[in-house]
Amino acid sequence: MNTEVSVIGGGLAGSEAAWQLAERGFKVNLYEMRPHKTTGAHTSNRLAELVCSNSLGSKLPDRASGVLQTELRLLRSLLLQCAEETAVPAGGAMAVDRELFAERVTGIIQKHPNIRVIREEVKSIPDHATVIATGPLTAEHLAQEIALLSGQQHLYFYDAIAPIVTAESIDMTVAFAASRYGRGDGDEGDYLNCPMNKEEYMRFVESIRNAPLADLRDFEREDPHFFEGCLPIEQLAARGDDTLAYGPMRPVGLHDPRTGKRPHAVVQLRRDNLAGSLYNIVGFQTNIRWGEQENILRLIPGLEQAEFVRVGQMHRNTFINSPTLLYPTMQFRKRENLFFAGQITGVEGYVGNVATGLVAAINLARHLDGKPLWTLPQTSMLGALCHYVTHAEPQYFQPMKANFGIMPELVPPIKNKRDRYTGYAKRALNDLKDAINNLSDPYLQSIPEYL
Repeated sequence: MNTEVSVIGGGLAGSEAAWQLAERGFKVNLYEMRPHKTTGAHTSNRLAELVCSNSLGSKLPDRASGVLQTELRLLRSLLLQCAEETAVPAGGAMAVDRELFAERVTGIIQKHPNIRVIREEVKSIPDHATVIATGPLTAEHLAQEIALLSGQQHLYFYDAIAPIVTAESIDMTVAFAASRYGRGDGDEGDYLNCPMNKEEYMRFVESIRNAPLADLRDFEREDPHFFEGCLPIEQLAARGDDTLAYGPMRPVGLHDPRTGKRPHAVVQLRRDNLAGSLYNIVGFQTNIRWGEQENILRLIPGLEQAEFVRVGQMHRNTFINSPTLLYPTMQFRKRENLFFAGQITGVEGYVGNVATGLVAAINLARHLDGKPLWTLPQTSMLGALCHYVTHAEPQYFQPMKANFGIMPELVPPIKNKRDRYTGYAKRALNDLKDAINNLSDPYLQSIPEYL
C-alpha cells in the first residue's frame, strides 16, 4: 500500500495515530516542529513528551482511567505499551519515567519503515488525508488555518474551565432545583442552587482571597487573555466584598425553600445536557491550586462532601468546538479525509489523548480503504468520551476527561458506587470486545489472553 497520509503533531495523540496508520500499511509523514520551533512548555525535541505530570491516572480496573487503559490494551496501543515498559512505582497509578517514556516512543516511531518524521512547522492544512493532533499549543499559522476552515467562533485560544461535581455527592437537603424567576435556559431541574447567608459568603470570599494560585508558565503570563465575562473567581473576589454576590453568585430571582427568603448569595450548578449525573459550578473558573481549590469549594453549603470530576483551571489552550465540527469517529464534518485527535478536540488527560489518536487513525485508515467508519460503543469509556466531546451542548462545551459520569446508566441501576463502577468496567470491556470482533480489522484480532 503506497497511500501517503500526514499526521501533524508529534505529541501523544499524533505519535499513536502515526503508529496505527503505519501498522496498517500506510506511508505516514509525521510532522513535529520541535526543535526548530518550541511551544514554551516542552523542553526537548522528543516525541510524546509529557509536559505536566508523569502520571497517566489510576490503573485500577474499576477506575475511569483504568478502564480506558484496559480498552487501549484491547486496541493494541503503542503508547500504553511504552508506558508500561517505562513505569515507575506509584501505588495504584500508572506513572512513567518521563525521559525513558519519550525516548522509547521516539525510537520506535523513527525506526518504523512506514513513518517519516519531518521536523518542520506546518503552516497550512494539507489537501490529502490528514490527522491534526497539534495539542493545546497549536502554532499561530496553523491555528489561523483551522479557524478559517471551521469558523473563528468554533476555535478557542484560552481555556477557562469551571469545576464539575457528581450529582450524587451534592447534599439535596441544602441545595434546591430552580431557575431564576422560574425561567431560564432550560428546565427547572437543569440548575441546582446552593444558598449562602452573609456569614457563609464572607468566609468563602476570604478563603478565596487567601488561596495559593497555580503558577502560570512564561508564555501564559505574557498574555493571559482573560475576558471580563470569564474572569477567575479570585480576581472577582479581589475587587471587593460584594463583587461575587453581584456576579456569578447573584441570588436574584431565587428563594431558599427552607426559609422562603432570598439568600445573601447563591452558587448555581448547571446540569450537563448529556450526562445528568454531572453538574458544572457555573462561572467558577479559577486558577487556585487544585488541592486547596477542593477545600475551598467544599465550604459551599451543599457541597461539603462534593466529589470532583474536574477542578477549575485557567490556562492557555487551543481547542475546537467539537460538537459542531466532529463526528464521534473524529472525522471533520466538512471534509471526509480530515480527522482531529488529542487535546485540540477537547479531550483532557494523557490517556484520553492517546486514545483519540488511535480512533482517528483507525477511521482514517477505514476511510481510505473504502470501509464504513467505526463508532465505538458508547458503553465503553473511549466510546463515551468520543460521544461526549462530539455531542455536548456547543454553547457550554468545555474539555473533559474520562469519567464514569459520561457513561450511560446501568440497567438495572446499581446504587452502591463501588459496585456501580465495577459494573461500568465489566460492561465496557465486554461491549468493546464484541465491537472489535465485529470490526474485521486484522490488526485487532489478536486480543491478549489475559483480557
